[in-house]
Amino acid sequence: QVQLVESGGGLVQAGGSLRLSCAASGSIFSIEAMGWYRQSPGNQRELVAGITRGGSTNYADSVKGRFTISRDNAKNTVYLQMNSLKPEDTAVYYCNANRVFTTRWTYVDCWGQGTQVTVSS
Repeated sequence: QVQLVESGGGLVQAGGSLRLSCAASGSIFSIEAMGWYRQSPGNQRELVAGITRGGSTNYADSVKGRFTISRDNAKNTVYLQMNSLKPEDTAVYYCNANRVFTTRWTYVDCWGQGTQVTVSS
């Protein structure tokens, strides 16, 4: 069984910064890709940023230049550094681990429980 545990959310003023962390635990052989999604009330869950095992990254246009995703493969952990936060960044942020290989041949996809990020104006 694989679990993702997120931390680092909270309340911050516009222009401030937060750093989210997500650690995967359990029987893990390797993780192909990890990422952060967010969902605000009345909206669909959207991709914020993703990173492959090799370090290739992609970002939503709305966060480019402000957010930075990184990962520590040895710790099975992904981070999201969020700078210059705006009120429209307010959402529940979810960690995702895609193709978590629990053996050499089998994998699962996992989601964290979500962490609230609130940016006040």
